[in-house]
Amino acid sequence: MDTQTTDQPTGPSRARAVFSSEDFKLLRDAVLSHLKRDDIQDSPVSVKFSNLYHRLGRLG
Repeated sequence: MDTQTTDQPTGPSRARAVFSSEDFKLLRDAVLSHLKRDDIQDSPVSVKFSNLYHRLGRLG
């Protein structure tokens, strides 16, 4: 008797995308809007937001 069944995948399943390509533009616009706020300009976290903004630009 064959112990393998065709119902079960043989390897790990492929992960499904969480964000669509359109989402990346929306996220990038939101980060840019946040960066333009006066109260974040001198904040150490503004560098992280700036880096995130540029990474999102490369994705979308």
